[in-house]
Amino acid sequence: MLRMKIPVSFTIVLLLSLGPFTGTGAAGEFVGGLGVGTSGGLGIQGSATLANFTRDLPLSARFVLGYHTANAGDPYAARRVFINDNTNGTPEDSASQWQFRFDLLFPIFHLGTQEILLFGGPRHARYKANFNYVGGNENFDVTANPWGLGLGLETRFAINDNTSFQLQLGVDYYSDVALSGHDTVYTPDGDHVNPRDGYDYSSANDAVDQPTVEVLAMMGLLIEF
Repeated sequence: MLRMKIPVSFTIVLLLSLGPFTGTGAAGEFVGGLGVGTSGGLGIQGSATLANFTRDLPLSARFVLGYHTANAGDPYAARRVFINDNTNGTPEDSASQWQFRFDLLFPIFHLGTQEILLFGGPRHARYKANFNYVGGNENFDVTANPWGLGLGLETRFAINDNTSFQLQLGVDYYSDVALSGHDTVYTPDGDHVNPRDGYDYSSANDAVDQPTVEVLAMMGLLIEF
């Protein structure tokens, strides 16, 4: 079940380059990046890009590792789905997510003198939400580790000989995976472990804000050395 809420990940990033990085630059150039932003909570990401690693195509590869705080979901619904129907205690919740992205980048057309790059590749997330009921003697985690795919466009505009302004817009989609919490597991195929009576994967999916679809928006400076 796809929730209507689609988070927007907005990142301001500083890219440090060992040489000019464009889709048609010299082969083997390396770019490292560090960024901060938000996607339901404050986050940080690091990236490493190898430009034009093939001889015959202007194809580049990028790996991104990110971490951010996230939305946990509905603590009352999560308690019903994973433990019991009790309502005692004051709920406190938090969540965090590690994200791993791999992209191949390829120039597809020009906007004036600037290249527009198409990027895409696999995604993996490791999500954990914590629900604590102060005074209710319940504290448990719900975890999900989905795989997904991402696709987007990016470009850069020169500011001077050594600095460019970068823009990126994309979408990541994550598949439905098992949601594990307390001693209960709900799976998309219905092969649940210790499910609560009257609840299924759809109930768990609605109670917890694990990653599904995420819009990526990024801007930053590329500084060449």
